[in-house]
Parts: sequence; C-alpha cells; structure tokens
Amino acid sequence: MTRRLELVVLATVALADQITKHLVVSQLGLLDTVTIVPGLLNLTHVRNSGVAFGFLNSTDFAFKQVVMAVLALAALVGVGLYAIELPLERRWARGGLALILGGAAGNLVDRARQGYVVDFVDAYWRGWHFWAFNVADAAITVGVIVLILDLLQPARPAPAA
Repeated sequence: MTRRLELVVLATVALADQITKHLVVSQLGLLDTVTIVPGLLNLTHVRNSGVAFGFLNSTDFAFKQVVMAVLALAALVGVGLYAIELPLERRWARGGLALILGGAAGNLVDRARQGYVVDFVDAYWRGWHFWAFNVADAAITVGVIVLILDLLQPARPAPAA
C-alpha cells in the first residue's frame, strides 16, 4: 500500500463519515428513529459529547468541548506519527491505520465544529443494545481488527543488509 493510497483511504472514510452524518442530521430530528431491520437495526439520530461508547457523555465539566477536541487531535497526531514510521512492506498494518486515521478525522471534525459527535447506527438484539455509532467508528473498529490480524501474522524475516 502506497502512502498515496493510504491518504485516499483516510480521506474517503472521513468524507463518507461527514456525508452520512449530514444526511442523518438533515433528515432526522434529534432522537428520531427509522427502523431498517426490525429487531436488529435502526437509524437513530443521537449526539455523543463523550468519547468511545458514550463514556463521559453525561459528564459535564468546564471546557469539555475543548478538552475532548484536544485529546482527539493528540490521538490523531500520535497514530499518524506511528503510521509514518511503518515500513511500506507492512501493508495490512498501514491499511488498518489509514482506516483508524480516517475515522478519527471524521469524528474530530464533529468535535471541533459542534462539541459532540453525531451517531446514528443503532444495533440491538432482544434485550441487548449496542451503543449507537457512525461510519467513523466502524472504520476505526475495522482498522483495529486489521491491525490485530497483522500482529498475529508469523514474524517476517529481516531484510538482508
């Protein structure tokens, strides 16, 4: 995977995330729900002012919006610096990181602009209900899975000097 392809993946994820969020906000009022697959999947417009899985969502403190955006930016920069250091041969890891970075960028745009992230994918099964999420969250999750799979691969021989 070339650096250019990584940037395309990152930008595509961030753009798809922002487009889907815009569609949700423009078509659904806050907390409105549209059933997609009865008993399994809804589109529900919610706001997450916390971090992953709604952690700190209901907590309020001074400058929360700024703190959350700065933390998200710091994480984005840290992961980006790590991605730059990975050799080109580590295609799967670099692809996973591109997904993570694209998702982090999409959610950072929301945090910086609005102070919260728009979530809308509402998955549930009987009495079990998963946290609402969005395209960025899905990309981050898939990216982490790809990174884990890359780590589980047999060790690569060191290149000859």
